[in-house]
Amino acid sequence: MATLRDIKNKIGAVKKTQQITKAMNMVSASKLRGAQTRMERFRPYAGAFQQMLTSIASRVEPEAHPFFLPNPEVKKIELVLFTADRGLCGSFNMNLINNAVKFIRAKEAEGFEVSLTTVGRKGRDFFRRRKANIREFYVDIWNNFDFSNAQVVARDVVTPFTTGEVSEVYLLYSKFINMGVQRPAIVPLLPIIPEVSGEVEGAAAEYITEPAEAQFLEYLLPRYINVMVYHGFLENSTSEHAARMTAMDNASRNCKDFIQQLTLVMNKARQATITKELMDIIGGAEALKG
Repeated sequence: MATLRDIKNKIGAVKKTQQITKAMNMVSASKLRGAQTRMERFRPYAGAFQQMLTSIASRVEPEAHPFFLPNPEVKKIELVLFTADRGLCGSFNMNLINNAVKFIRAKEAEGFEVSLTTVGRKGRDFFRRRKANIREFYVDIWNNFDFSNAQVVARDVVTPFTTGEVSEVYLLYSKFINMGVQRPAIVPLLPIIPEVSGEVEGAAAEYITEPAEAQFLEYLLPRYINVMVYHGFLENSTSEHAARMTAMDNASRNCKDFIQQLTLVMNKARQATITKELMDIIGGAEALKG
C-alpha cells in the first residue's frame, strides 16, 4: 500500500499537471477567438466567390481554361492534407489522418495513385513513417500563417495539374461546425466543376463581366484557387484551437476528479495510521495495567 508521502507527492504532481492544462486551455481560448473571427469573416466571401465562379464557368466551353479539363489518361490524384503541427488536441489529428487513409484506399481501389501534400507536422510524420508518397510538405506555419502561405501551397498543387502529372486535386481539412464539433471535409479543388443549373441556391444568377468571360476567368481562376486553399487554412486552424481547448478543459476536469480520489485515499490512509497508533497505545496501556 502507498505511503502518505507517496500519495501527497502524487497529488502535487497532478496539481502541477492541472495548472498546465488550465494554462493551455486559456491560451487556446484566446487564439480561438481570433481564428474564429477571421474564419467567419472569410467563409461568406469564399462561398460567394465559388458560387460566382462556377456560375460563370457554366457558360463557357471547358477548353476556355486548363483548370476545367481533367486528364482521364493520368491515373494519379493529389491530396492536400491539413493537420496540426502539435498534439494535445484530442482526436483532431487522427480524424483527419483516418479520413485521408480511407480516401487513399478508396482511390487506389479505383486504380488511381495518390500523392500527398501535407500542411502540418502530424500528417507528414504519420505518412512518412508509412513510406507514403509525400510530394511536398509544409510544417511550422500554423502559429503565424497568412494569405501568402496559401498562395505558396496553391501554386505548388496547381503546377502538377497544369503539367498533366495529376488528373485531380483534393483538399482535406477540418471544417469548424461549433465549439464541440469539427468535421473532416474533402473538397474537390481541381478540375473546377461548372455549376449545374438548379444545383445550388442562386444558380440562376446572371453576371455581367468586363472584359469577356474567357478573359475574366483567366484573371479570376488562379485567385479562386488561392481563396479555396486559404479557406482550408482558416477552417482547420479554428478547428484545431477549438479541439485543443476542449481537450484541455476535459483534462483539467479529469485532474480535479483524480485529485479528489487521491485526497480520499490519503485521508483513509491517514485515518488508518492514526487508528493503528491508538490501538498500539491502548494495547500498551492495558499491558501495563496487567
